[in-house]
Amino acid sequence: MSKTPKRVAVMSPQTRLAHSRRRARGRWRVPQLHPDDAERALALYRAQRSKGVLALVFMFGLLLGLPLVFSVWPALDGLRLLGIPVSWLMLAVLPYPAMVAIAWWQLRRAERIEDR
Repeated sequence: MSKTPKRVAVMSPQTRLAHSRRRARGRWRVPQLHPDDAERALALYRAQRSKGVLALVFMFGLLLGLPLVFSVWPALDGLRLLGIPVSWLMLAVLPYPAMVAIAWWQLRRAERIEDR
């Protein structure tokens, strides 16, 4: 009679440690807010979400507007700055500082809502 070999899980010591911690802690529970705090948090969330929609519109306008600019002014391909077509510079350089500016603007607006 042949014995089947026992199956052994091979895992990293870090994985074993993570699994043991998870079992030791018990079930994770979502913290419950006081009803007044929950109401204020919900109002804050809604106000920030409504302000965030405008920032998203600007972001999509920037990213989806560039192809429109290139189709309206095809001469931008012929225009060169330091030997690089301006249209390429607009695609490779312009969006990033603009997105940082939009993100900074939205962050300031969200913080102002929190400070009220």
